[in-house]
Amino acid sequence: MFFNQIETAPADPILGLTEAFRKDPRATKVNLGVGVFVDDKGTTPVLECIRRAERLLWETEKTKGYTPISGPAEYGEAVAHLVFGSDFNGLATNRVAVAQTPGGTGALRVGAELLKDFRKQGAVWMPNPTWGNHGGIFTAAGLATKSYPYYDPATQGVDVEAMCAALEKIPAGDVVLLHVCCHNPTGADLDSAQWARVGDIAAKAGWLPFFDFAYQGFGAGLEEDRAGLLAVMQKVPEALVASSFSKNMGLYGERVGALLLVAECAKGAAAGLSQVKRLVRVLYSNPPKHGAALARMVLEDAELRRRWVQEVETMRLRIQSVRQQLVAGLAARETGVDFSFIVRQNGMFSFSGLGDAQVDFLRAQKAIYMVKGGRINVAGLMAESLEYVCDSIAESLKL
Repeated sequence: MFFNQIETAPADPILGLTEAFRKDPRATKVNLGVGVFVDDKGTTPVLECIRRAERLLWETEKTKGYTPISGPAEYGEAVAHLVFGSDFNGLATNRVAVAQTPGGTGALRVGAELLKDFRKQGAVWMPNPTWGNHGGIFTAAGLATKSYPYYDPATQGVDVEAMCAALEKIPAGDVVLLHVCCHNPTGADLDSAQWARVGDIAAKAGWLPFFDFAYQGFGAGLEEDRAGLLAVMQKVPEALVASSFSKNMGLYGERVGALLLVAECAKGAAAGLSQVKRLVRVLYSNPPKHGAALARMVLEDAELRRRWVQEVETMRLRIQSVRQQLVAGLAARETGVDFSFIVRQNGMFSFSGLGDAQVDFLRAQKAIYMVKGGRINVAGLMAESLEYVCDSIAESLKL
């Protein structure tokens, strides 16, 4: 028998945590593990701009036929303008090619397959730490992975000197994964001067940047969050970008993303897209239609876009407010630990500084679920659970 010989795979460290959370019968349970935004009622909302786009789509859609292998050209154009801004030189010179993908994860995997075929000898360098799925994605594509220093626990920020020293030594032809904003899992981001420095290093060293841009709008704003990406692109001729609408449009289950390829010339962009289409054809043939149609409508319709910008701002401000409330709540309990760094971090996640002993205690004794290493999804906190979480963290620190 074939299947009887297969060993049970270990649960995903994040999604497996959610499965355990769902099975937990305790009424006080709190999920701070999985990376989804929730409102103060604990709901991952359907944005109003998406609801309105759904209605328009229902009224106007005439077919459920297949989309092109790389997705509709109009979708790609709208995404490129959002990611890079309309003034980006690569758009006017046709140096940007876009393929619609099943979420940001799909973009990363298609990009990994492209690298496997055309950068076979190089390694993919990832920040330490990084999103737990990054290593699996590139390894599954047959690529060697290595890491460079990123987070400094002592300062709860980016260890810029160690990071840059490592980036300077990465061989030409290798690939460097960079989180554009709202670094997952730490919430610690580079500032504008540091991004410019990274761009200088990339240009001199000759490695290829691969940007993970999953949280556009959740840092400082939809336009502001692309600043680091643009700072590097001013210095280098080529890059890959994985973009996603899971968070900023709430389209988690629709799996709406894109792989953007920036080439040195229009001919290179066209050739790159042709290879991406070849890969997509054998991976999933063509991308899903519905969610991308909604995203495109929101980006192209002036009123829907205006509403979307407001809704992204509302989500971002809620996350910032929760950060402030969490820090204030922990400070009021006089834990002896300074958690003020949580306010300085960006996006949905924070490296809380809690050790695995605290994480295990909080899960076993308090039904508070977070990932090993102490990463918490700040966006998962609600007003009704905030005091309980603060009390529980304060108790865990007495271990």
